[in-house]
Amino acid sequence: MKIDVLTLFPEMFEAVFGVSVLKNAVDNNLLELKYINIRDYSDDKHKRVDDYPYGSGGGMVMQPAPIYNAYKNIEKECGHRPYVIYMSPQGKLFDQSKAIELSKRDHMVLLCGHYEGIDQRILDEIVDEEISMGDYVLTGGEIAAMAVIDACARMVPGVLDSEETFTHESLFEGLLEYPQYTRPPEFLGREVPEILLSGHHANIERWRRQQALIVTEKKRPDLLANANLSEEDIAFLKKYLQCKENCDIIPD
Repeated sequence: MKIDVLTLFPEMFEAVFGVSVLKNAVDNNLLELKYINIRDYSDDKHKRVDDYPYGSGGGMVMQPAPIYNAYKNIEKECGHRPYVIYMSPQGKLFDQSKAIELSKRDHMVLLCGHYEGIDQRILDEIVDEEISMGDYVLTGGEIAAMAVIDACARMVPGVLDSEETFTHESLFEGLLEYPQYTRPPEFLGREVPEILLSGHHANIERWRRQQALIVTEKKRPDLLANANLSEEDIAFLKKYLQCKENCDIIPD
């Protein structure tokens, strides 16, 4: 997977992705990340990239030419038209299903805005999709772009040690993750559930699935409507909902 980022602050990405799992992915040629400073493509002698909006109003707007020039250089270098995403509070809300979809793309360009936004003509000309991280506004698109990169890149084959590392995580199948435990077996009077010490893998997997259903029902019941539930899942949830006032199923 190749990801180009159009930004005013490439050093932000260098700091975040210069360590840990994604750094290893880059070093092992599983992931190619490039951070392109939009200012480098400004014709202004002071490398200015913004100007006052037409029609008056507060704040500044990012000019179209530097962004377009930077994008065209990407297109020239790669020899094809990459998929361009603009990080915007007006976009579609980013979720795990979108991360899975984007992780299958060979080449993406993430465009990070600043100030009062970007000249609409750039959005009309090069942007394929707008993505939002939530109903709030950030100072710029960089933090949102980092989240998209991390969520997508970790699902590229080989980036993590095993596919199971992410397929069992919260939200991958529409459910929250089951509770996790490690050593010691007892801490502050709280013990690891006995079933996890049993060595019976089928029973452990069944317990984990049931716990994922319970945790989701308690914390994010809205997710259950779109989750991929089996008949066994539905039967268990029905039984749990009938007795949850009296059943101590979730371990402390």
